[in-house]
Amino acid sequence: MRRTLACLSCLITLVFSASAQNQKPAASKGEYVPVTKYVPSRDAEKDIQDAANEARRTGRRVLLDVGGEWCVWCHILDRFFDDNPKLREFRDQNFIMTKINFSPENENKRVLSRYGEIPGFPHLFVLDSDGKLLRSQGTGELEKGKSYDLEKLYSFLKKWAPPSRS
Repeated sequence: MRRTLACLSCLITLVFSASAQNQKPAASKGEYVPVTKYVPSRDAEKDIQDAANEARRTGRRVLLDVGGEWCVWCHILDRFFDDNPKLREFRDQNFIMTKINFSPENENKRVLSRYGEIPGFPHLFVLDSDGKLLRSQGTGELEKGKSYDLEKLYSFLKKWAPPSRS
Protein backbone atom coordinates (compact mmCIF):
# COMPACT_ATOMS: atom_id res chain seq x y z
CA MET A 1 0.00 0.00 0.00
CA ARG A 2 2.80 2.40 0.94
CA ARG A 3 4.64 1.57 -2.25
CA THR A 4 1.49 2.27 -4.30
CA LEU A 5 1.00 5.63 -2.58
CA ALA A 6 4.65 6.53 -3.09
CA CYS A 7 4.41 5.67 -6.81
CA LEU A 8 1.18 7.61 -7.11
CA SER A 9 2.78 10.58 -5.37
CA CYS A 10 5.78 10.44 -7.76
CA LEU A 11 3.46 10.22 -10.76
CA ILE A 12 1.43 13.23 -9.63
CA THR A 13 4.63 15.21 -9.04
CA LEU A 14 5.91 14.34 -12.53
CA VAL A 15 2.63 15.29 -14.20
CA PHE A 16 2.45 18.66 -12.45
CA SER A 17 6.14 19.31 -13.09
CA ALA A 18 5.79 18.58 -16.83
CA SER A 19 2.65 20.70 -17.00
CA ALA A 20 4.40 23.63 -15.32
CA GLN A 21 7.33 23.38 -17.74
CA ASN A 22 4.99 23.61 -20.75
CA GLN A 23 3.31 26.79 -19.51
CA LYS A 24 4.66 30.19 -20.43
CA PRO A 25 5.70 32.21 -17.42
CA ALA A 26 3.25 34.95 -16.56
CA ALA A 27 4.36 38.48 -17.36
CA SER A 28 5.90 40.26 -14.43
CA LYS A 29 3.71 42.85 -12.81
CA GLY A 30 4.10 46.07 -14.77
CA GLU A 31 5.58 44.35 -17.85
CA TYR A 32 3.81 45.33 -21.07
CA VAL A 33 2.16 42.49 -22.98
CA PRO A 34 1.30 43.40 -26.61
CA VAL A 35 -2.24 42.85 -27.90
CA THR A 36 -1.71 40.79 -31.05
CA LYS A 37 -5.19 39.34 -31.60
CA TYR A 38 -8.65 40.80 -32.06
CA VAL A 39 -10.48 39.63 -28.94
CA PRO A 40 -14.06 40.87 -28.35
CA SER A 41 -13.81 40.48 -24.56
CA ARG A 42 -10.70 42.67 -24.15
CA ASP A 43 -10.95 46.09 -22.50
CA ALA A 44 -9.96 48.35 -25.40
CA GLU A 45 -9.73 51.41 -23.15
CA LYS A 46 -7.19 49.67 -20.90
CA ASP A 47 -5.30 48.24 -23.89
CA ILE A 48 -4.90 51.72 -25.39
CA GLN A 49 -3.82 53.18 -22.05
CA ASP A 50 -1.30 50.37 -21.53
CA ALA A 51 0.06 50.88 -25.06
CA ALA A 52 0.38 54.64 -24.46
CA ASN A 53 2.24 54.01 -21.21
CA GLU A 54 4.64 51.65 -22.99
CA ALA A 55 5.07 54.13 -25.85
CA ARG A 56 5.91 56.87 -23.34
CA ARG A 57 8.38 54.57 -21.55
CA THR A 58 10.12 53.54 -24.79
CA GLY A 59 9.91 56.75 -26.86
CA ARG A 60 7.57 55.25 -29.45
CA ARG A 61 4.08 56.00 -30.74
CA VAL A 62 0.95 53.87 -30.61
CA LEU A 63 -0.42 52.19 -33.74
CA LEU A 64 -3.98 50.98 -33.25
CA ASP A 65 -4.99 48.27 -35.71
CA VAL A 66 -8.80 48.13 -35.70
CA GLY A 67 -10.46 45.07 -37.22
CA GLY A 68 -11.59 41.58 -36.36
CA GLU A 69 -10.98 37.91 -36.87
CA TRP A 70 -13.73 38.02 -39.53
CA CYS A 71 -11.72 40.54 -41.62
CA VAL A 72 -9.84 39.02 -44.56
CA TRP A 73 -7.79 42.18 -45.17
CA CYS A 74 -6.78 42.23 -41.48
CA HIS A 75 -5.20 38.80 -41.93
CA ILE A 76 -3.59 39.90 -45.19
CA LEU A 77 -2.03 42.87 -43.36
CA ASP A 78 -0.70 40.58 -40.61
CA ARG A 79 0.81 38.25 -43.21
CA PHE A 80 2.29 41.22 -45.07
CA PHE A 81 4.19 42.31 -41.95
CA ASP A 82 5.27 38.70 -41.33
CA ASP A 83 6.50 38.37 -44.92
CA ASN A 84 8.43 41.67 -44.76
CA PRO A 85 10.65 41.43 -41.67
CA LYS A 86 12.42 44.77 -42.24
CA LEU A 87 9.05 46.54 -42.39
CA ARG A 88 7.87 44.72 -39.26
CA GLU A 89 11.14 45.58 -37.51
CA PHE A 90 10.73 49.27 -38.41
CA ARG A 91 7.14 49.19 -37.15
CA ASP A 92 8.10 47.55 -33.89
CA GLN A 93 11.05 49.90 -33.29
CA ASN A 94 8.81 52.95 -33.69
CA PHE A 95 5.33 51.90 -32.61
CA ILE A 96 3.50 49.93 -29.97
CA MET A 97 1.00 48.12 -32.18
CA THR A 98 -2.26 47.21 -30.47
CA LYS A 99 -5.16 45.35 -32.04
CA ILE A 100 -8.62 46.71 -31.21
CA ASN A 101 -11.57 44.44 -31.92
CA PHE A 102 -14.53 45.56 -34.01
CA SER A 103 -17.13 42.83 -34.44
CA PRO A 104 -20.82 42.16 -33.77
CA GLU A 105 -19.81 40.84 -30.33
CA ASN A 106 -18.06 44.10 -29.43
CA GLU A 107 -17.78 47.13 -31.68
CA ASN A 108 -15.91 49.15 -29.04
CA LYS A 109 -18.01 52.12 -30.15
CA ARG A 110 -17.43 54.23 -27.06
CA VAL A 111 -13.65 53.98 -27.26
CA LEU A 112 -13.34 54.21 -31.04
CA SER A 113 -15.78 57.14 -31.35
CA ARG A 114 -13.12 59.53 -30.03
CA TYR A 115 -10.99 58.93 -33.14
CA GLY A 116 -13.59 59.61 -35.83
CA GLU A 117 -15.26 57.59 -38.55
CA ILE A 118 -13.92 54.23 -39.66
CA PRO A 119 -14.89 53.69 -43.30
CA GLY A 120 -13.42 50.17 -43.64
CA PHE A 121 -11.26 47.53 -42.02
CA PRO A 122 -8.56 47.18 -41.06
CA HIS A 123 -8.17 50.80 -40.02
CA LEU A 124 -5.07 52.32 -38.46
CA PHE A 125 -4.86 55.11 -35.91
CA VAL A 126 -1.55 56.66 -34.90
CA LEU A 127 -1.50 58.11 -31.39
CA ASP A 128 1.23 59.96 -29.59
CA SER A 129 2.45 58.61 -26.26
CA ASP A 130 -0.23 60.64 -24.47
CA GLY A 131 -2.96 58.92 -26.49
CA LYS A 132 -3.66 61.96 -28.70
CA LEU A 133 -4.76 61.11 -32.25
CA LEU A 134 -2.14 62.06 -34.84
CA ARG A 135 -3.48 60.22 -37.91
CA SER A 136 -6.47 58.18 -39.00
CA GLN A 137 -5.50 55.95 -41.93
CA GLY A 138 -7.69 53.77 -44.10
CA THR A 139 -5.65 50.83 -45.33
CA GLY A 140 -7.32 50.75 -48.76
CA GLU A 141 -4.90 53.53 -49.76
CA LEU A 142 -2.00 51.25 -48.83
CA GLU A 143 -3.13 48.27 -50.90
CA LYS A 144 -1.69 46.93 -54.12
CA GLY A 145 -3.65 44.25 -55.93
CA LYS A 146 -4.64 41.56 -53.45
CA SER A 147 -2.09 42.64 -50.84
CA TYR A 148 -0.37 45.78 -49.61
CA ASP A 149 2.20 48.05 -51.22
CA LEU A 150 5.56 47.86 -49.43
CA GLU A 151 6.63 51.40 -50.38
CA LYS A 152 3.31 52.96 -49.34
CA LEU A 153 3.19 51.13 -46.03
CA TYR A 154 6.81 51.94 -45.25
CA SER A 155 6.26 55.62 -46.18
CA PHE A 156 3.20 55.77 -43.92
CA LEU A 157 5.11 54.31 -40.97
CA LYS A 158 8.15 56.51 -41.61
CA LYS A 159 6.01 59.65 -41.80
CA TRP A 160 4.32 58.92 -38.45
CA ALA A 161 7.29 57.47 -36.54
CA PRO A 162 8.52 59.60 -33.65
CA PRO A 163 10.72 62.44 -35.05
CA SER A 164 13.87 61.29 -33.28
CA ARG A 165 13.50 57.72 -34.59
CA SER A 166 12.40 58.02 -38.25
